[in-house]
Amino acid sequence: MTVNQILSTKGNDVYSVVSTISVYDAIKVMGEKNVGAILVIEDGQLKGILSERDYARKIVLKDKASKTTLVQEIMISNVITVNPTDDIDNCMELMISRRIRHLPVVENDKVVGLISIGDVVKCIIEKQKETIQLLDSYINGTQS
Repeated sequence: MTVNQILSTKGNDVYSVVSTISVYDAIKVMGEKNVGAILVIEDGQLKGILSERDYARKIVLKDKASKTTLVQEIMISNVITVNPTDDIDNCMELMISRRIRHLPVVENDKVVGLISIGDVVKCIIEKQKETIQLLDSYINGTQS
């Protein structure tokens, strides 16, 4: 399975903000869109990513004010990305080894989607269900 297969099911919605808005405003957008991370895109280029984890660790725990802190001050700017043709198992391995929960999907220097660890786990579970059904059919002699 590939990243493209996840995007074909989930959709290619990409929510983004610019780095010069307040963290409060970015978190507000995340709440409105019901997402756990938001991309920072400027002039069509991916500049960073901001997650709920960044907010908790870099604002709440450091007792900073989200209304006066800019996104650029706490966003992750060295963003790890994947391609639409990348294998789901590789994405899972990347997420686990890098301890990240979101991967922007980039094709020809343009963001075309965003996948989460939940998306990847769901895809892997579906793949395992299919394998189990095929094995069950084979064992019981009901394969077609």
